[in-house]
Amino acid sequence: MKNVVFVAPYFAETTLRFISAVTRQRDTRVALVSEDGVDRLPPDLRSRLGGHERIEFSRGDEQIAGAVERVRKAWGSVDRLLGTLEELQVPLGRIRDAMGIQGMGAETAENFRDKSRMKSVLRHAGVPCARHGLVHSPAEARQVAGEVGFPLVAKPPAGSGARSTFRLEGPADLEQFLATLPPGEGRPTLLEEFVVGEEHSFDSVSLDGRMVWYSINHYVPTPLEVLREPWIQWCVLLPREVDDPAYGGIVEVAQAALRALGMDTGMSHMEWFRRPDGSVAVSEIGARPPGARFVNLISWAHDFDLFDAWARTVVHGEFTPRDRPYAAGAVYLRGQGSGRKVEHVRGLDVLQALGNLVVESRLPKLGQAASGTYEGEGYVILRHPSTEVVKEGLAKVLRGIRVELGS
Repeated sequence: MKNVVFVAPYFAETTLRFISAVTRQRDTRVALVSEDGVDRLPPDLRSRLGGHERIEFSRGDEQIAGAVERVRKAWGSVDRLLGTLEELQVPLGRIRDAMGIQGMGAETAENFRDKSRMKSVLRHAGVPCARHGLVHSPAEARQVAGEVGFPLVAKPPAGSGARSTFRLEGPADLEQFLATLPPGEGRPTLLEEFVVGEEHSFDSVSLDGRMVWYSINHYVPTPLEVLREPWIQWCVLLPREVDDPAYGGIVEVAQAALRALGMDTGMSHMEWFRRPDGSVAVSEIGARPPGARFVNLISWAHDFDLFDAWARTVVHGEFTPRDRPYAAGAVYLRGQGSGRKVEHVRGLDVLQALGNLVVESRLPKLGQAASGTYEGEGYVILRHPSTEVVKEGLAKVLRGIRVELGS
């Protein structure tokens, strides 16, 4: 029997799917640590829990450690300590170190969480990535800008994906950024080379330090463009041809990157670029499953339940690789305008025309509050054996559906 503690501050829909997958593993007893009460869980999931500790996460990481310790005293041991949020990886690593729990420790977690440290580790290992500098003052920022050149990307060193990320085209943008969000000793900023090229993601599963499976995705357009232009509806495409020569070199680079950062057993999400000259550059890597419905999307393309596969990987150290028999893609429906609620949803008839291509969706509802995030107000997932059919379908959804925001 494996005693597992799952840490999840709030019960978002995707988080619940990860928790549910862990509770369904064989010979496993699961305790949940959260700020939300168990009364907010679906009854069937609540019935499968072996315990629950409710804490206030705002009071610090000691609250998590105290909850894990209470479970350990009640059960005699804790064999796995899990959590899927980016910001939990380092605190959970510290607790594993302190309590001797198997899994990623704090040092390795910091390699993934601190993006400046990550870049330094990767460059030392010879993994191609953007030139960068961690700055603690406007003077340091100007010095790094002079060494790296424009355009630059400014981001927090402990950021996730493209959140709180800005593109700086030249000195004027830099000065405006420094006036608005000046870096300081307690608030450093990572400045890095803006890599030009096609942007992709690379999601993989590792067992005992060996990458055993991967999935490659296309972003259209890039995440940074999506954040800069809130009106853009965007999509992700998973072509069926995951071994296409166009991806030549990325598998070896990803393996080298994960090895350098210390990935052992679990899932990782990597952002990478294909430069115009064909070379590869790593942007950043998270030691966690991907967000933005990517786990759903990958599950459809590979025709298996990746939530369950992740749970089996991190609980029992088992994973069965799966081929990709389908192409799949997702369109993220972002509201147009500056309003606070969904006022109109136009063009939904395009989904009827696509028929069985649509395998999953969450459509915006009138009166729904604007999300305020890059994931938008809804999404549509398509699947088909032909990559071209999926691409054509994504284009029809992008052109056909329009979500309008109003007061």
